[in-house]
Amino acid sequence: MKLVDLRPAEGSTRERKRIGRGIGSGHGVTAGRGTKGDKARGSTKPGFEGGQTPLHRRLPHKRGFNNILFRKNYAIANLDDLERFEAGTVVTIDLLLEHRIVREKEDGLKVLGGGELTKALTVKANRFSKSAAEKITAAGGTTEVI
Repeated sequence: MKLVDLRPAEGSTRERKRIGRGIGSGHGVTAGRGTKGDKARGSTKPGFEGGQTPLHRRLPHKRGFNNILFRKNYAIANLDDLERFEAGTVVTIDLLLEHRIVREKEDGLKVLGGGELTKALTVKANRFSKSAAEKITAAGGTTEVI
């Protein structure tokens, strides 16, 4: 046996499909691409979304972009909601949930300055409005940012 006589095993290889070589070949005319449409003609531009306005045109052009996926939603409580607690109470988001002042924990608690506060309370929250912090300290209480 010589090197020239080496052949692959019977049926292990196929001849390559010759596309676009006339009707008689069985792969002529449309050359296996079907009729019409972009896949038959060529290719689309990168970022093409089938005629829908593409993402790069839907997003704002300049001056930054605030993605709402990273927005923080705070559970909100006003000072008149805190008026029901006795003086010296440590007010936390868990206590507010227990008393149904706040429905969910969300991303934390923000205390707003709506209403008046007459008792000295220790309020623990993630954020305070300026007026809320002033009214709490004016009533003799303290604010703690978590």
